[in-house]
Amino acid sequence: MDENKIIITVCGADKIGIVAGITATLATLNVNIEDIKQTLMQGHFVMFMLCNTKESTVNFKELKNILIEEGNKMEVEIWVQKKGIFEKMHTVD
Repeated sequence: MDENKIIITVCGADKIGIVAGITATLATLNVNIEDIKQTLMQGHFVMFMLCNTKESTVNFKELKNILIEEGNKMEVEIWVQKKGIFEKMHTVD
Protein backbone atom coordinates (compact mmCIF):
# COMPACT_ATOMS: atom_id res chain seq x y z
CA MET A 1 0.00 0.00 0.00
CA ASP A 2 1.36 3.41 -0.97
CA GLU A 3 0.90 5.75 1.99
CA ASN A 4 1.41 8.81 -0.21
CA LYS A 5 -1.71 8.21 -2.32
CA ILE A 6 -4.95 10.00 -1.48
CA ILE A 7 -8.43 10.14 -2.96
CA ILE A 8 -10.15 13.55 -3.14
CA THR A 9 -13.88 13.72 -3.82
CA VAL A 10 -15.57 17.02 -4.69
CA CYS A 11 -19.33 17.48 -4.97
CA GLY A 12 -21.54 20.54 -5.36
CA ALA A 13 -23.59 22.70 -7.66
CA ASP A 14 -21.89 23.05 -11.04
CA LYS A 15 -20.19 26.40 -11.61
CA ILE A 16 -17.15 27.86 -13.29
CA GLY A 17 -13.80 27.50 -11.54
CA ILE A 18 -14.20 24.41 -9.36
CA VAL A 19 -11.51 22.37 -11.10
CA ALA A 20 -9.22 25.39 -11.39
CA GLY A 21 -9.59 26.26 -7.70
CA ILE A 22 -8.89 22.76 -6.40
CA THR A 23 -6.03 22.03 -8.79
CA ALA A 24 -4.38 25.40 -8.07
CA THR A 25 -4.54 24.67 -4.33
CA LEU A 26 -2.98 21.24 -4.86
CA ALA A 27 -0.22 22.77 -7.01
CA THR A 28 0.71 25.28 -4.31
CA LEU A 29 1.00 22.39 -1.83
CA ASN A 30 3.17 20.32 -4.23
CA VAL A 31 0.56 17.55 -4.55
CA ASN A 32 0.68 15.63 -7.84
CA ILE A 33 -2.60 14.71 -9.56
CA GLU A 34 -2.21 11.22 -11.01
CA ASP A 35 -5.78 10.69 -12.24
CA ILE A 36 -8.91 12.82 -12.40
CA LYS A 37 -12.49 12.06 -13.36
CA GLN A 38 -15.38 14.50 -13.35
CA THR A 39 -19.00 14.39 -14.35
CA LEU A 40 -22.34 16.09 -13.92
CA MET A 41 -24.95 14.04 -12.07
CA GLN A 42 -28.44 15.59 -12.14
CA GLY A 43 -26.97 19.09 -12.18
CA HIS A 44 -24.35 18.38 -9.50
CA PHE A 45 -20.65 18.54 -10.24
CA VAL A 46 -18.77 15.43 -9.03
CA MET A 47 -14.99 14.98 -9.28
CA PHE A 48 -12.69 12.20 -8.10
CA MET A 49 -8.95 12.67 -7.97
CA LEU A 50 -6.12 10.27 -7.23
CA CYS A 51 -3.18 12.27 -5.92
CA ASN A 52 0.33 11.63 -4.66
CA THR A 53 1.46 13.60 -1.61
CA LYS A 54 5.07 12.39 -1.59
CA GLU A 55 6.43 15.87 -2.37
CA SER A 56 3.76 17.78 -0.44
CA THR A 57 4.80 20.73 1.69
CA VAL A 58 2.16 19.86 4.36
CA ASN A 59 1.10 16.73 6.21
CA PHE A 60 -2.15 14.83 5.50
CA LYS A 61 -4.18 16.54 8.23
CA GLU A 62 -3.11 20.02 7.10
CA LEU A 63 -3.80 19.14 3.45
CA LYS A 64 -7.27 17.86 4.32
CA ASN A 65 -8.11 21.01 6.31
CA ILE A 66 -6.83 23.32 3.55
CA LEU A 67 -8.91 21.52 0.92
CA ILE A 68 -12.04 21.53 3.08
CA GLU A 69 -11.58 25.27 3.66
CA GLU A 70 -11.14 25.83 -0.09
CA GLY A 71 -14.30 23.81 -0.70
CA ASN A 72 -16.22 25.94 1.79
CA LYS A 73 -15.14 29.10 -0.07
CA MET A 74 -16.33 27.59 -3.36
CA GLU A 75 -19.51 26.17 -1.77
CA VAL A 76 -18.66 22.55 -2.60
CA GLU A 77 -18.09 19.57 -0.32
CA ILE A 78 -14.66 17.99 -0.31
CA TRP A 79 -13.65 14.67 1.21
CA VAL A 80 -10.02 13.61 1.48
CA GLN A 81 -9.08 10.02 2.29
CA LYS A 82 -5.92 7.98 2.23
CA LYS A 83 -6.15 5.58 -0.70
CA GLY A 84 -5.64 2.47 1.45
CA ILE A 85 -8.54 3.40 3.75
CA PHE A 86 -10.73 4.27 0.75
CA GLU A 87 -10.03 0.86 -0.81
CA LYS A 88 -10.77 -1.00 2.43
CA MET A 89 -14.07 0.85 2.81
CA HIS A 90 -15.11 -0.19 -0.70
CA THR A 91 -14.01 -3.84 -0.60
CA VAL A 92 -16.36 -6.67 0.26
CA ASP A 93 -14.71 -9.73 1.79
